[in-house]
Amino acid sequence: MSVSIVEEDITRLAEYARVPIGFRVSEVLDEQAVAGLIGGQFPIATPVASPYWKDYDAYPDGRPTDWPDRFDVSGWTLLAARFGQQRVGGAAIIHADPRIDLLRDCDRCALVWDLRVAPEMRGRGIGSALLEAAERVAVRRGARSMRVETQQINVPACRLYARQGFRVERIVTGAYPDLPDELQLIWRKALAGHSNVEPG
Repeated sequence: MSVSIVEEDITRLAEYARVPIGFRVSEVLDEQAVAGLIGGQFPIATPVASPYWKDYDAYPDGRPTDWPDRFDVSGWTLLAARFGQQRVGGAAIIHADPRIDLLRDCDRCALVWDLRVAPEMRGRGIGSALLEAAERVAVRRGARSMRVETQQINVPACRLYARQGFRVERIVTGAYPDLPDELQLIWRKALAGHSNVEPG
């Protein structure tokens, strides 16, 4: 399928937010599986007895339209994935901003703050296309590496990052006080090459 990735102005967050980020948790990575990620392995996930829906936009101040109230988004890059005239995904990238926790210890680093694909369009390579475009943007802005955060309950995202060459840099227990069963996984990838994203 032909999907175009375009760079958008950060003021279009309301449109960006129309693509849902929620997903069904039907499997997780247990402690042994998570430990295997450090070595670059992708172990088998464990099925969840009672699958459930996880939606990061449902958390207080979590929606993209809330970001400008919490952060200075003026230097962020917004990407949109379109299939014809339909918006089917997006990504937000932050560049070398020491005010963001995950960038304070990462010199010349970019962070994929948000990545979303419409539920009915998942599994078609859109997430990979967005990550590749995000890498090109990061390289253009002088980044040498890129980070992304996820949790052990988001197995599809973990598989995507592993396929795209990211490796788990560290695992943080207790990163989410309100979600004690979730582990924070910080992935990192060294960047090379240079290519511009189509302006939009």
